Amino acid sequence: MSQSALKASTIATTMRFGRSRICGRAVPVLAIAVAALLSGCANRDSVTVGAIPDDYRTNHPIVIAEKNQKIDLPVGAGDRGMTGSQRDTLLGFLDSYDKSAAPTLTIQVPSGSANEVAATAAARDFARLAVAAGVKRNRVVVTSYQAASSEISSPVRVSFVSVRAQTDKCGRWPADLVETSENKHYADFGCSYQNNLAAQMANPADLLGPRKSTDIDAENRGAVIDVYRQRGISGDFLSNSEVDF
Repeated sequence: MSQSALKASTIATTMRFGRSRICGRAVPVLAIAVAALLSGCANRDSVTVGAIPDDYRTNHPIVIAEKNQKIDLPVGAGDRGMTGSQRDTLLGFLDSYDKSAAPTLTIQVPSGSANEVAATAAARDFARLAVAAGVKRNRVVVTSYQAASSEISSPVRVSFVSVRAQTDKCGRWPADLVETSENKHYADFGCSYQNNLAAQMANPADLLGPRKSTDIDAENRGAVIDVYRQRGISGDFLSNSEVDF
């Protein structure tokens, strides 16, 4: 064999040997890379990437929580018992009292005020009116609080705790709207809407789920079906209608 042919054979043998070694090493490296990628997919956390939510329902969510319902009834120093105006106001306030939950109705009388005697007499009438309106007698509590001054007439405060739909307070302005060029909702956007919607909920539980359906009135259902079957439908309507009546 010539010298040039021997050199070409040696080079080819070396290339084949190197290629087999490379391929032999590439298989375990590739397997390790695939395993690493799969393990990364398995352990990846669910993270939401983005800016502050641009949705008023997320920024000002409506929540169901206990809230202290209260009303201050002014009492004059010369009053002797409950007046007609106080009676109407208190009855309107007690309309939102949940008799099934029966929370404690607290009547706070000012102590050390100019109208202390009149407020004490009015508070007794308030308690009797509350019982007559359906509040259990053992759920009415009459207490006192220290008046701010002995020279002024302090009101009688009536309060109870109830479950209400509510959201956070409005009026947050962390930044000037003029200082931003981004077309995004400002911090207070939608707050008043959410508060108004929460205030209109007569039963906050409606936000949590549907109520149980009432029983079916079989007699009324039969009458409705009879009227539906006996209704008069013109022939032209039936011929042009795609619905089979």
